[in-house]
Amino acid sequence: MTRKEEFFNHIAEGNTFKGDYITLGSAILDEETIKNAYVKVPLKTMNRHGLIAGATGTGKTKTLQVLAENLSEKGIPVLLMDIKGDLSGLAQPSPGHPKIDERHEKIGLPFEPKSFPVEIMSLSEQDGVRLRATVSEFGPVLISRILDVSETQAGIISVIFKYCDDNKLPLLDLKDFKKILQYATNEGKKEFEEAYGRISTASTGAILRRIVELEQQGGDLFFGEKSFEVEDLVRTTRDGRGYINIIRLTDIQDRPKLFSTFMLSLLAEIYETFPEQGDSGRPELIMFIDEAHLIFNEASKALLNQIESIVKLIRSKGIGLYFVTQNPTDVPEAVLSQLGLKVQHALRAFTAKDRKAIKLTAQNYPDTDYYDTAEVLTSLGIGEALVSALDEKGRPTPLAATMMRAPMSRMDILTQKELNQLLDESKLALKYNEEIDRESAYELLNEKIKKAQELKKKEEERLALEEEREKLEKEKESKSRRRSSSRYQRQNPVVKVLTSATFIRAVFGVLKKAMK
Repeated sequence: MTRKEEFFNHIAEGNTFKGDYITLGSAILDEETIKNAYVKVPLKTMNRHGLIAGATGTGKTKTLQVLAENLSEKGIPVLLMDIKGDLSGLAQPSPGHPKIDERHEKIGLPFEPKSFPVEIMSLSEQDGVRLRATVSEFGPVLISRILDVSETQAGIISVIFKYCDDNKLPLLDLKDFKKILQYATNEGKKEFEEAYGRISTASTGAILRRIVELEQQGGDLFFGEKSFEVEDLVRTTRDGRGYINIIRLTDIQDRPKLFSTFMLSLLAEIYETFPEQGDSGRPELIMFIDEAHLIFNEASKALLNQIESIVKLIRSKGIGLYFVTQNPTDVPEAVLSQLGLKVQHALRAFTAKDRKAIKLTAQNYPDTDYYDTAEVLTSLGIGEALVSALDEKGRPTPLAATMMRAPMSRMDILTQKELNQLLDESKLALKYNEEIDRESAYELLNEKIKKAQELKKKEEERLALEEEREKLEKEKESKSRRRSSSRYQRQNPVVKVLTSATFIRAVFGVLKKAMK
């Protein structure tokens, strides 16, 4: 048996599964594509997460597109984070190309252009289904981790949430959150101190500055109503295909705080909402996070710990997370160790640091007699990748340099007309794109403050009125006394004479009696 035949059997044996699977392409040996030596990924282990890595221009986005298409075909919904803005073409069939036909002839797979059911979503003011969440839904722990506050400040945030719960004050957006923080150390200071203890003005000021930072990155657009329901991510069409939900993030590349906030919120909501799936044989939802370094590079330590915890736990809900990035070292080791599928496109060794990174990357793959992994990593062509997955028993499949199949959909973006038509037909856009600003903490606290000010004003007016009344009474009494005195001083002269005469007679009367 030749080396080529041995290799073919090696790949075929390691990629034979009882359950359903996705075919990524055909294996390469000694720079030759081995026709029909299919490299597959079983659906059963796709909730074990994965990584798609490689230098710019090596085919990462097309691999993501192929995986999304095939998952949709199998009835599994997909969520894509579209940082570069080049994934909307999934909604239209590929126009075809001779190079695609040539590639598929080498692989041994037929090529059939197709379009897929797509929902376009947005965190910002871009066209798409608006994704929002309320501050209350985040809760004090998650908000504290996102804002990266101190332990003392996190305690204050917990008190703020408790006060709002006790007083039925909905915390919907950042405007509400800022208002209650200001209220706690101003108009409501006495009320807070009596019920919850003293709250430091310096601490609330620090928290407010963190909120302003989040607002400047677009957080004011994300927080609010109507809240997105994560169950809408797992819709399927009437013919059983899963929806591909594409979140357009082209305008928030320089706002990593908003991106990581959204991601953490979404993962936490999915984890809390979705039931335990058990061994169902297929995932419930697959999420692809493009440019994953945007999450990890800017995340605080607390935020990273939260992400790592969710990555470890969320697979039991049937959720698979796939990180797309240029270098595997962009992903923390604690997360990298949890990834079952690895699709590694070419890496370029321009510096000593690059060569060191390639050696480290090679160590993440199973040993094989057919490849020098570090060497292959630098010699892969566009649309080629080293692939290692997990079989149905959780064991690594044979490492294979793979000629990847081409996407069945358009490898380009939608025109504005096509995008408008897609949004016009979207039921989710109709459901979520109406902006709601109902009465919440901001309005209720303003009303409370207004009533308190009105009561204070009335009380001040009442006291002023009483003071004026007392003043008038005193003036009245004073005038009365002055009038009495004045009357005495201005008695009639006749009265004065009579009074004097009477007094004299009385005196003489006394004297006469004494003389007798």
